[in-house]
Amino acid sequence: MAGGTPQLPLALRYPPEQRLDSYVDAPAGALEQVRALAVTLHADWLYLEGPAGSGKSHLGLAACAEAERVGRSAAYLPLRTAAGRLGQALEALDADLVALDGLEAIAGHRDDEVALFDFHNRARAAGKGVLYLAAAAPAVLPLVLPDLRSRLGQCTRIALRTLDDDGRRQVLRDRANRRGLVLEEAAIDWLLTRTGRDLVQLLALLERIDRESLAAQRRVTVPFLRTMAAGR
Repeated sequence: MAGGTPQLPLALRYPPEQRLDSYVDAPAGALEQVRALAVTLHADWLYLEGPAGSGKSHLGLAACAEAERVGRSAAYLPLRTAAGRLGQALEALDADLVALDGLEAIAGHRDDEVALFDFHNRARAAGKGVLYLAAAAPAVLPLVLPDLRSRLGQCTRIALRTLDDDGRRQVLRDRANRRGLVLEEAAIDWLLTRTGRDLVQLLALLERIDRESLAAQRRVTVPFLRTMAAGR
């Protein structure tokens, strides 16, 4: 808290593993469109839709990192943290690229929808770039403001999908390599069959494996994973 005003998460350090080149199995042309929005003035605004685990937040953070890489300012706002006070959060934004993640969090809240509608119009007039991230298409979200639905529907839409097991394996290999962690194929198979296939949970578990294998000075093998799981 500062001066009685809630601190908003507008200045995140973008995780180094969440970059455009580390996104797996993107729809054809999607990464090029996200990159263009991040680095180019007056590029088409994008609306990325997809279920949990499809990598929407990854692309939002990656777009912001890409914008800053070429000297543009960027801001990433997870809307669930600003629900009920979205007008205040959006007033604080002043960036060349804005990524708004989780539109479903404010759908149905009229004041927030009005604030987003006003922001959309201001950003468009100012020549800013906006990247919307949502669980569903504008027509499906339970919005109460028809004009906001119409504005969102004018963005270029990209539908994302969840990964299959081959895609999950590729992500685990890539994240492990970036950490300098040797992850055997048998260990990946064990993780997928014994710990579930939710990618967010798998990546959180990979961080723990990295810490514990380093502390124990042990390779990541199936016996090591069994020992770690037994100790919880």
